[in-house]
Amino acid sequence: MSINLSRLGGHLACLGAYLIFGFNIVFSKDIALSGVLSPMQVYTLRAVGACLIFWAVSLFRPREKVSGKDMLLIFLAAMVGLFLPQLSFLKAITVTTSIDVSILGSTTPIMTMFVAAIFLKEPITLKKAGGVLMSFLGVMLLIFNSVHVDNGADTTSPAGVLLMIVNGLTFALYLGIFRPLIARYSVITFMKWAFLFSVLVSLPFELGSLCRLDYANIEPSLYWQVGYVILFATFFAYLFIPIGQKHLRPTIVSMYSYVQPIVAVIVSIYTGIDSLSWQKVVAAVLVFAGVAVVNRSRAAGQPKPEKAAV
Repeated sequence: MSINLSRLGGHLACLGAYLIFGFNIVFSKDIALSGVLSPMQVYTLRAVGACLIFWAVSLFRPREKVSGKDMLLIFLAAMVGLFLPQLSFLKAITVTTSIDVSILGSTTPIMTMFVAAIFLKEPITLKKAGGVLMSFLGVMLLIFNSVHVDNGADTTSPAGVLLMIVNGLTFALYLGIFRPLIARYSVITFMKWAFLFSVLVSLPFELGSLCRLDYANIEPSLYWQVGYVILFATFFAYLFIPIGQKHLRPTIVSMYSYVQPIVAVIVSIYTGIDSLSWQKVVAAVLVFAGVAVVNRSRAAGQPKPEKAAV
């Protein structure tokens, strides 16, 4: 029962994280396209804000010692799982159309499946591959049957495609390679060091530009959006994802990224930009059915279920 509850907690954590990321796409686009903050400045604010919150929370928890070797690994995890994917995404959305961002972002679970097979020896079973394909087809059906608001680049540049590939591949590597490391420490301990390293890498380059910003003339809506990105899309989301990583396989964790376009469509329907159709319902069913199929596939080293004796 406890294992089932742990897995349920992992699923809920991943669902919560990617629901937050769904809204984050909208806010991040608005922030990037406002021209007030550069992608590097946005990332630095996220890193500083999340770092301060994680370290503040850690003061109320038992102290956990991290070995020198693992400290180096956490630094690498911060670069692969935080710095590169966040920065590449924030830059990509300024030079990539909305539909291309959605399509390219949907390849992350496929990348994660292969990364987990290489580094964690997770078998690519027919059931797992079928589940990933099912969810991917659901997302494609959703994307091509939804209204896409003109809120971004008019055309996608080759740099935008490359940045989205970097975004998906680096996060796939993070999910696949660093799962054993994350399992050794509490989420708070792991994340407080990961975000501290992120701050040390980004803040020295952006401190001057952030100090020179004319904060008095920034619109209040932009403050709220940046606040959401820091508190929810950085602190809470990156608190939830390691919880999912502790209890679920990397491919399952990454497949929850398919929740993001569903959130975008729901918001569009709610605001009157889009409308509900049977294609969207079928697409959502395919997405979650694919996650369920992958969840039931065999993990590394797990024996095939024996047939019951007759």
